[in-house]
Amino acid sequence: MLNVVRVLRALRRAFLANRERILQASVQETGKTLVDAQLGEMLTTLEKIRWLLRQGERALAPEHRSVGPLTLHKRAFVQFEPLGVIAAIAPWNYPFHNLMNPILAALFAGNAIVVKCSEYSSWCSVHYVDLVRQVLAACGHPPELVQLVTGRAAAGNALVTDPGVDKVFFTGSTAVGRQVAKAAAEKLKPCVLELGGKDALIICDDADLEQATAISMRGVFQNSGQNCVGVERILVQRSRYEGFVTQMERQVRSLRLGEDLGAMTMGEAALRHMESLVADAVARGANLLCGGKATHQFYWEPTLLCDVPSESRILREEVFGPVMVIIPFDHDEEAIQIVNACPFGLGSSVFTANRSRAANIRNQLVVGMVNENDFGVNYLCQSLPFGGTKDSGSDRFAGIEGLRGCCLMKSVTQDRFWCFRTRIPASLQYPIGPRAPAFLDALIRFIYIEDDIWARLSALVALLRPSLEHSTGNTSEVATLETEKLKTLPQPR
Repeated sequence: MLNVVRVLRALRRAFLANRERILQASVQETGKTLVDAQLGEMLTTLEKIRWLLRQGERALAPEHRSVGPLTLHKRAFVQFEPLGVIAAIAPWNYPFHNLMNPILAALFAGNAIVVKCSEYSSWCSVHYVDLVRQVLAACGHPPELVQLVTGRAAAGNALVTDPGVDKVFFTGSTAVGRQVAKAAAEKLKPCVLELGGKDALIICDDADLEQATAISMRGVFQNSGQNCVGVERILVQRSRYEGFVTQMERQVRSLRLGEDLGAMTMGEAALRHMESLVADAVARGANLLCGGKATHQFYWEPTLLCDVPSESRILREEVFGPVMVIIPFDHDEEAIQIVNACPFGLGSSVFTANRSRAANIRNQLVVGMVNENDFGVNYLCQSLPFGGTKDSGSDRFAGIEGLRGCCLMKSVTQDRFWCFRTRIPASLQYPIGPRAPAFLDALIRFIYIEDDIWARLSALVALLRPSLEHSTGNTSEVATLETEKLKTLPQPR
């Protein structure tokens, strides 16, 4: 049996000892900056290990559930068992973490796992998975528990449709996610989809503008905007709008390519996509304050767009690049409507000094995750599930829910007392007796009528009547038999 605690501790030691090699491999193949690699690759992975070691066993322990009045003699609980083989299709934007995230959860839940890396990050992925396999072998476990598949769409499709795979975890674009879901559905195979995002950051008129400014920069430009939860729309209340735009223009212009911003990993394809979205917005009346073009085969200038019309494609389609879009709003209901008009529903942020106001906005946003006065911090709370709704996918990974998603959830009942077991009433045993409907009706009334004590007493009498009549009937039968016996005795002369 896999000693998951020992394995995770060994993996943590290996990751820390080899962190420079791990990070440099990610930097070399994806073009990200070292800081972005440290934040998105190492910090997040180590935090996941920390949470699993502290809370994972408790999350997968049998969970006792309540019973009803008909089952008071039973115990009920859910136990979590390994599914078998999990498949994970991982994207390229954080190649180390996007592999380790499903590997760690799958192993902890007792599964084997096959991961398919992106064709844009195959080189470093081979080294990452090899390190995991070395740790497994050093801990006395088969390294074959973790397998790596490289290739393009055909390789992913083969993995999804393989009968040996019990569940699929996919992280990637909405378009490919639909294809994965269709392929999995043909096999009735469960599938977790973590797809694209168009996250909004709402800045109300009472927000701490200095804090919101710094976090907006991080939310938009971290990893050159290549984040599923990257901030792609900033909504600023009109009274703070002009000052915020002025401040943002100054800061965006100060960003340095190759130091603050890394490369666009997909190169020409990503650059053409952003060029099309920016050109469409400008053609419709948006104000391009800076950037808006490629400077190299793999680099895009940090871009700032404001006053973007609602019909612009850039408000509906995922950018996945270093483009800041700022939109004014007048009142909270308008901001909510703008956020929800988008087909995506992954995450969002709300900045306000009023907690009640934040809750009112938060509760009306059709998204899977909300951070109040922050961005993306929910992912550092590994106890929380991660995922969205609408075009951002379905189901969750991370947290208790994500870890249990790597398991077969089995509902169990057992006798509470060894001497007291279920006995089916005589009238309900096959063949069904004529009193069965009346007995069940009385039982239903007795248990579930709660607001009429006399109706419940009436139902109780109805329940007991067959037993009383049965008892009385037996007494009468005995008396009749005794009388018949007396008749056969010799009569006195």
